Amino acid sequence: MSTSAHHSTSATSVAYEDAPLTRFHIRVAIAGTGGQFSDGFILGIIGIVIASATKVLDLSPLWVGLLGAATLTGLFVGAVIVGPLADRIGRRQIFAWDMLLFAILSAAQFFVQSATQLLILRLLLGLVLGADYVVSKSLVTEHAPRHVRGRLMSLLAVAWSAGYVFAYLVGFLLSGTSDDAWRYMLAISAIPALLILGLRLGVPEAPLWLTRKGRDDEAAAIVRKHLGDYVRPPLRVEAAPKRGMRTLFGPAYRRRTAVGALFYVCQVIPFFALGTFTPQVMGSLGVTSKLGAGALYNVFLLAGAIVGLLLIDRISRRFFLISTFLVGGALLAGLTVFADLSPVIAVVLFTAFAFVLAAAVNLEFVYPPELFPTAVRASGVGIAVAASRIGSAGSTFLLPLVADSYGMKAALAGCVVVLLAGALVCWAWAPETSTETLSEIDDDTPRAA
Repeated sequence: MSTSAHHSTSATSVAYEDAPLTRFHIRVAIAGTGGQFSDGFILGIIGIVIASATKVLDLSPLWVGLLGAATLTGLFVGAVIVGPLADRIGRRQIFAWDMLLFAILSAAQFFVQSATQLLILRLLLGLVLGADYVVSKSLVTEHAPRHVRGRLMSLLAVAWSAGYVFAYLVGFLLSGTSDDAWRYMLAISAIPALLILGLRLGVPEAPLWLTRKGRDDEAAAIVRKHLGDYVRPPLRVEAAPKRGMRTLFGPAYRRRTAVGALFYVCQVIPFFALGTFTPQVMGSLGVTSKLGAGALYNVFLLAGAIVGLLLIDRISRRFFLISTFLVGGALLAGLTVFADLSPVIAVVLFTAFAFVLAAAVNLEFVYPPELFPTAVRASGVGIAVAASRIGSAGSTFLLPLVADSYGMKAALAGCVVVLLAGALVCWAWAPETSTETLSEIDDDTPRAA
């Protein structure tokens, strides 16, 4: 290109992260939703499956606990292992093919003959989803223009909630229809994974990651093909040091690593504990129609996720984090104090809590990838996801034990304390990321914590 041509192009060109929203960006985001929908579905369906298959598979209480926690355990391992791998080899290859593997494993659940076989498949499904969490969040973030990054990432949160609600619907419709209904409930999760596969195969590697690896020509070709000549590819960070997993725990990034893990944990503890045992919670508060209350809870989960998507790029990340922790904590505290007055009050407060928490779940998809530079983004997201799965598995295990020993109100009060702790951590440490470009995060090392 001649110098004059270059000047005329650059005069009207825009930076990669300031590119206008295109169908390509939307396609990448929709492709990223497959794993989240599938995760929401298989976590939402397992409780109904266990209830239906207890006799067929001869499930003891121990096996019920193992099957309930298996996917969460696999997710933990998958996120920790694949994070550093995706930072080293790229996001695209894992992103393109992991949903095919997920579909095969999902379909295989239909044929299980023992609890052991189902446990192995649930662990493997968790591993695949842990990998997908890391690469989906990183890849969609790195392709997204800054001004709509929050909303595009929030599509993943809405997809997760939709999968969770869809599981409840499938379980409701299939329960009791036949002795093998639980097999169909498990195998159905293969369908959305296969539907999204075609979209994923056309998604290229993130130009931002390519430039950080010195592959500028490949990055430029992808930007030119999908966004046009007037969009400037991201610039290489010439002096970027080699960064490994230890970087995340060093003085420059340890506070961001802590915030990413702790806010995530403080959100998922009440989310999974109360979401998994909604009928029991409602029953303990005097609500007679437990299934109806559960359905209402799920509807408000989905509505909250959609409202969160609409809000995410309109308010600061810090304000969104802190306010949702405080409001959610206040609603849950109100539930423990005033629920005895009326079942209607209990349902209103519980569904309002579900709405606020589901809106806040958008931050689990948007915020962690924005905390870390490209060289260790997948690793950082992997740590946050892994920590969250410890929290969700632990809370799901502990809530019925605490409720049995001390009463449901004591369990709810524990969740209030967790939410207030999340607000405190975010107030003290959470940086504002919505005003930063990913290139700025790569260029500027945060001040030591």
